[in-house]
Amino acid sequence: MADAALLLRVKLLRCSSRTAGGAPFVVIQLEEMKLRWCWTCLLLLSISMVTWAQEEELDDEEEAQVEDGDVDMETDSGESTEADANVSFQVTYKTPVPTGEVYFTATFDDESLNSWQVSKTMKEDADEDIAKYDGKWEVEPLKENKVPGDLGLVLKSRAKHHAIAALLNKPFVFKDKPLIVQYEVNFQSGIDCGGAYIKLLSGAEDLDLEQFHDRTPYSIMFGPDKCGEDYKLHFIFRHKNPLNGDVEEKHAKRPDVDLKKTYTDKKTHLYTLVLNPDNSYEVFIDQSSISRGSLLTDVVPPVNPPKEIDDPKDSKPEDWDERAKIPDPEAVKPEDWDEDAPAKVADPDAVKPDGWLDDEPEFVSDPTAEKPDDWDEEMDGEWEAPQVPNPACSAAPGCGEWKPPMINNPQYKGKWKASLIDNPNYQGVWSPRKIANPDYFEDLHPFRMESFRAVGLELWSMTSDIYFDNFIITSEKEVADRWAADSWGLKKLVASANEPGVLSQLALAAEERPWLWVVYILTVGLPVGLAVLFCWPKKSDDDYVYKKIDQPKAEPEEVAEEEERRKKRRRRKGKMRKKLKQRKLLKILVMRMGWTRTMEKMEEILRRRRRKRPVSQMTRPQRMK
Repeated sequence: MADAALLLRVKLLRCSSRTAGGAPFVVIQLEEMKLRWCWTCLLLLSISMVTWAQEEELDDEEEAQVEDGDVDMETDSGESTEADANVSFQVTYKTPVPTGEVYFTATFDDESLNSWQVSKTMKEDADEDIAKYDGKWEVEPLKENKVPGDLGLVLKSRAKHHAIAALLNKPFVFKDKPLIVQYEVNFQSGIDCGGAYIKLLSGAEDLDLEQFHDRTPYSIMFGPDKCGEDYKLHFIFRHKNPLNGDVEEKHAKRPDVDLKKTYTDKKTHLYTLVLNPDNSYEVFIDQSSISRGSLLTDVVPPVNPPKEIDDPKDSKPEDWDERAKIPDPEAVKPEDWDEDAPAKVADPDAVKPDGWLDDEPEFVSDPTAEKPDDWDEEMDGEWEAPQVPNPACSAAPGCGEWKPPMINNPQYKGKWKASLIDNPNYQGVWSPRKIANPDYFEDLHPFRMESFRAVGLELWSMTSDIYFDNFIITSEKEVADRWAADSWGLKKLVASANEPGVLSQLALAAEERPWLWVVYILTVGLPVGLAVLFCWPKKSDDDYVYKKIDQPKAEPEEVAEEEERRKKRRRRKGKMRKKLKQRKLLKILVMRMGWTRTMEKMEEILRRRRRKRPVSQMTRPQRMK
């Protein structure tokens, strides 16, 4: 990396001019790179600052935004109601008042449960010690992010059954008006296993809220529920079969969003259900839609049964062939196929290591072990010392009977099976014939379910301090939105004002997900590293000077050795040329004079050499013969 950075920062150029001695010069030049990387650095820093500013702006907008409503806030220190210590500014809270037609509202700000009835019955099919609905309910403010004067209904007991209900101002009849159900929930201590859903109790004539229990008929069940790692948001309605009058629960499809945060962040969340006369529904959390669908197509089991069903009296014929492939009847097992050959055989090339102790066992009884004092041989049997590795084997390659290692058997082929071919008698997968469904009906208006005239909470929870507040049931979405702005919107604003800073939130997030530290380091360290690398002040070009590079000079010994090597190479080349010349001359003589005359000529040349007369002193006619 250092070399790459150096190549980016420094460019070496060889000057075209030379000195009198011919030595080249090197110029270290930064002018070309400096401007480019400074602009790159400024661009990165600008992008980082803009992104940070946008995130801060979005956070500020979320803190200040309250949908469809205004919040009356004052900082008058002389108010009679003092702000809670958790609130960073003082607010004036007013109990919300519905602005349109409503069927039910509950704020609990009067510190009483006069309009609510705690159940006094027992749960069926449960142990007697836990069957009672003896869980405690209290009216009290939030533990954190309190809004002065705002109270809610709190489930106070752990591992107990709770049931409480209240009558509506007037029954709601499913006809031509939408149904909007909305309320707030805060899991102040988190949630291990339990629910916070409500039930809209059907308008039976014999409805007794003191006897409210898990089997009390209801029309709709809606709200959060969690056990283990299964986070749910129920929307269940009970549909009555128009043929036989049976009632069946229909469950809406699960939302495609992660609901975990709403159970763990200890904030107040707003749950809203909108059900329309055209059978459409929509579910909101904190005024954001998380699920929508139709009562006709997006519930399980479906409202309307299928028109046709499988004939229960139909059975598959005995000769029905469902096999798409069958063994080839003409295939024959090869004669050399040995089905009894083992998959592993002893390695024939293996040799017992030297020093192997055949007579020594691999394990021996522990000589230091002693029989326990309380050992009863009649009850426990004969005592035997525990086995330990034989110390004599520690210095040897092994002990006991030596066996060669097992290797794959090259002759192993396994059990022979005929190859598969297409079944000529294949008839497909059998299925029973269809018949008309005798229980078929078509209900195109499942919205018109049984009316309800009470709202109830029937819960079991392993966690206490579940906070409920600001229930409203109406037929106008605008009324519910205004109600939320005057109640939940204020809680949201106070909670946002008391949230920790950005750095604290990042640290908290990294505690839950340690891998986020890597993201933080890369996000912050990369721009800083680039800034240091490319934008650090550098020396100007004027500070650089030409530096003469001296020609390399060899040592005298090296010069002498190199000269000797050159002489040897010249002598070898001379000898090679002389041999080639002689061979060429011999070839010419053979071609012109034949082999006999050539041999005579060679003998003459040898005789002359004995007389120390070189060939070069011969006359030209003599050499050409």
